[in-house]
Amino acid sequence: MFFENFVFKVRGKRESSPHKRDFKKRLQEGKNQFNIQQTNKRIYLDVAKLLLREGKYLDMAVFHIHQAIEKHLKGYLISKGWVVKKIHDLESPITEAMKFDATFQKFLGLGRKLTAFYYGERYPPRPATSYSEKEVREMLEEAEKLVKKLKEETHQK
Repeated sequence: MFFENFVFKVRGKRESSPHKRDFKKRLQEGKNQFNIQQTNKRIYLDVAKLLLREGKYLDMAVFHIHQAIEKHLKGYLISKGWVVKKIHDLESPITEAMKFDATFQKFLGLGRKLTAFYYGERYPPRPATSYSEKEVREMLEEAEKLVKKLKEETHQK
């Protein structure tokens, strides 16, 4: 049922089609795409860990941490009835999540740091931010706590 609600929230309305077979086919295609997205969001933290272990491309490790949090946060908020927004700012969705659980506030600092990094890397001429291996490791540890909490809240493995 979660996925069906997700589809309708994204589209903003319920589909009423006399062609149930077509709808079922589209729904199955959507579920397949949703499962791919679920797999992809799990991979981001693993990639960040690999990059950190190698001690190379720390900026890409931070990027993958950002992506993992963004995907999990949006999934959590959608499960709460949030309408999908195409944003890369993490502070805003964390603030939204705080409406359901005030303990998300402890992750605001991480969200701000990752958002500043993301915009600096993706939207020049903002200055790019670089982090030490220790800082990236700390961000990863905090991100893992946030992702774990989000998974627990949405009953994911």
